Amino acid sequence: LKHYEEMRELREQPLDPVAEQEVIDSIEEVYFSTDSFDMVQYELEKLPPELNLQELEQYRDTLKRQQAAVSKKVADLILEKQPAYVKELERVTALQTNLQLAAVICTNARRQLGVAKEGFTEACLGLLANQRRRQLLTGLLQSLRTIKTLQRTDVRLSEMLEEEDYPGAIQLCLECQKAASTFKHYSCIRSTHTHAHTSEQLDVALSKTCKHFDVVHYTKVQRAYSLLGKTQMAMDQLHMHFTQAIHNTVFQVVLGYVELCAGNADTKFQKMQYKDLCTHITLDSYIPCLTDLCKALWEVMLSYHCTMQWHEEHDKNVCVSPADGAAEESDESVDRSYVKKKLEHGLTRIWQVGFICSAVAHQFFRCVLILSRLLRTCGEEFCDSKSEVLQESIKRQSVNYFKHYHRARLEELRMFLENETWELCPVKSNFNISQLHEFKFLGQCRSPSVSPSKLASSGAVPGLELGLFQQYLQEGNPFEMHMEQKEEESEDVLASNGYESDELEKSVYQEYDSDSDVPDELKQDYVDENTGDAPLKSISQETIRSKKRSDYNLNKANQPILTNTTLNVIRLLGKYMQMMNILKPIAFDVIHCVSQLFDYYLYAVYTFFGCNDTYEASGLGLISSRLRSTLNRIQESLIDVETAEGAVVHGPPEERKEKVPSPHLSQLVNLSNSSALFGLAQRVVATESLVFLAEQFEALQSHLDSMMPPAKKPFLQQFYSQTVSTASELRKPIYWIVAAKALDYEQMLLLMAGVKWDIREIMSQHNIYVDVLLKEFEQFHQRLADVSRHVRIPLPVSNVLWEHCIRLANRTLVEGYANVKKCSNEGRALMQLDFQQFLMKLEKLTDLRPIPDKEFVETYIKAYYLTENDMEQFIKNHREYSMKQLANLVNVCLGSHINKKARQKLLAAIDDIDRPKR
Repeated sequence: LKHYEEMRELREQPLDPVAEQEVIDSIEEVYFSTDSFDMVQYELEKLPPELNLQELEQYRDTLKRQQAAVSKKVADLILEKQPAYVKELERVTALQTNLQLAAVICTNARRQLGVAKEGFTEACLGLLANQRRRQLLTGLLQSLRTIKTLQRTDVRLSEMLEEEDYPGAIQLCLECQKAASTFKHYSCIRSTHTHAHTSEQLDVALSKTCKHFDVVHYTKVQRAYSLLGKTQMAMDQLHMHFTQAIHNTVFQVVLGYVELCAGNADTKFQKMQYKDLCTHITLDSYIPCLTDLCKALWEVMLSYHCTMQWHEEHDKNVCVSPADGAAEESDESVDRSYVKKKLEHGLTRIWQVGFICSAVAHQFFRCVLILSRLLRTCGEEFCDSKSEVLQESIKRQSVNYFKHYHRARLEELRMFLENETWELCPVKSNFNISQLHEFKFLGQCRSPSVSPSKLASSGAVPGLELGLFQQYLQEGNPFEMHMEQKEEESEDVLASNGYESDELEKSVYQEYDSDSDVPDELKQDYVDENTGDAPLKSISQETIRSKKRSDYNLNKANQPILTNTTLNVIRLLGKYMQMMNILKPIAFDVIHCVSQLFDYYLYAVYTFFGCNDTYEASGLGLISSRLRSTLNRIQESLIDVETAEGAVVHGPPEERKEKVPSPHLSQLVNLSNSSALFGLAQRVVATESLVFLAEQFEALQSHLDSMMPPAKKPFLQQFYSQTVSTASELRKPIYWIVAAKALDYEQMLLLMAGVKWDIREIMSQHNIYVDVLLKEFEQFHQRLADVSRHVRIPLPVSNVLWEHCIRLANRTLVEGYANVKKCSNEGRALMQLDFQQFLMKLEKLTDLRPIPDKEFVETYIKAYYLTENDMEQFIKNHREYSMKQLANLVNVCLGSHINKKARQKLLAAIDDIDRPKR
């Protein structure tokens, strides 16, 4: 009690706020830590071991002052928050009062709902529902009596439809429909189908006019549709029936031929789709089936023509008001436009039916062209249509037909190439492709603008003078013609290869070698036919140069080099160009196929004789970037690599269908015989026949360009610039293989390794390896002459061969000099003496100037004398030398005029050059 009194006194004593705050701040932090803090235990633990009463009392007074300050601070805070506490307490009291009021309202509502339930019973509501149902049934009884009358009218309407009194039936139907409009919400009225049944019968009557037009019948139908106010709908339905009639008729015609050809086969043809059914048409029944399809189409078109005539006469006889006349004219314009669209659609479908077989013979194809021209004539007379869709369909189907034929020719070309022994085909020196039968058309038809339709048929189409519909309006059919009598007696441009007559063969092959029967103008380099077209080249420009000692020729220097396969490709080119004349719309597709023939021939020659990874890695740029990109393009777009390698076939079938397996060289061709210069004769025949073929393509470029559509001419230009012009570039890789094997370069390296180059005196005699190398060249020269006795070696070929051999020999010399361990100034002079002796003797064997890679050897030999700074600059500027050759050049100079420090510096420079290549 005394303690509390003391505390109250302390709280009541006035304190300075600053002093009070200092007392509070003097309180230890641990008192404010947590609620579970035990202050008594804490103070007891702080007591010293020896207690002092005075100190304890002082410390107690301090604690009392701190407690008093805290209590006063708390009391002040409570007094400060007292108004807010009172206000919040008032809000709680008000909320409690509102809740009690809501409870009273809910209790009253429940009590009133109970009273309402007792006042209105379910029995009263049931009486009201029954009364309402009674009123509805009374109204329904009256409606049923009216509907019964309408049903009796429906019976009469059916009788009138059976009597084909369509206008009277429509009039009765309209009256009945007006009476029943009040009850149309009843399902029984809708179930009578009075109007629907009448429309169906009227639609059936309209469909009968598609095959057999009857004026009286069609007049009744049109009057009925006029009463209905559905003239436009009648025309739409009529178009639909005409289309359906075409589909049904052609299906029945094709089905009849299929069942006739199948005999007793139990295949369910009736359930087949039309497209699948067409695949069962045989070649023998193809043309009769197509002719019958055209006859059926003619019957439908004739009915439509009569229908249009009926409308024209009806418009003339019936007088209408100006407003009605304008509306009628508008409807007629719309009808005619719709008729035109339907006609084109129907003709396109018929044409698609016509091309039901892709592998037809060419005479069948000509029959199809005649029929298509008749169809276009019908379209022009029928609705003044040029039948652009039909012509586009002709183009598309012709492309499919030609691609099938081209695919077979590519396979045939592969067979020719794989069985080709690359022997020279003996032709006369004045051979010209214009002498071949396939190119006779160039003299007969110089203008490429001849109409394909005129070339497709020889005689006039029946009925063109008087008009088809005027001539065959009463009876007959323009398609009742004998197609075999309309065939011209001309050669099939896509027939099998071979000469057609002995006289032609005599004019081409060399067995008849006399030039007495050849006109003088054909003996010239160019033949001017006064046609305005570019002349055809007869022979290569390179083969008519003056004969030099390095040109290896037979007696006839101008004889073209070509093979049987080359002649076959040239014949195919002529046939393809004839096809371009017959079908101008597919000219671009034919040109594309022509390019594939040349691509495949070029690719075959390269893979047979020029594809060798060992020699391609020589770094001499044997294959240009243009030739490399051309070969890659051919391999990606035309060659079926997977099939050729016997691997599992992948990829889309359509994409693989356009490709051909890579050909294989015949086993009869021996490319490993050193005495025959590793098949040089075969290589020359193959390569130069390709060059000859390229020259013929270049001679025909103006003709091909005139046949191409303007938008597609860049393709032809790219084909000539990227592919045809690269034919001569194949000489380098093909003849490089011969040059690399013709001389024994390894033996020369061994002989050079045995020479001592660190001599101390100037030598006047060259080393023996030079004589050995020159002897190798003499033997090469002799073997080249031996080969030329069988196959003429043109000057460009001999130049390429000599260039490759000399280039390889010079590089072998540099490689041999780079293998030298020690060398002196006198040894370097001996190297120059050896090389000059080699050049002097070599120039007597060949007329090739300048000598290839002459500077390559001389520069390397003279680099020995360079100083340190000049040597460093030499290393940076001459990247044509290998790292080994440059390093050896630095090493052999060590001790003469380059010290070890300079040697390390130069080797580091060589290593810096080689580092980016790693």
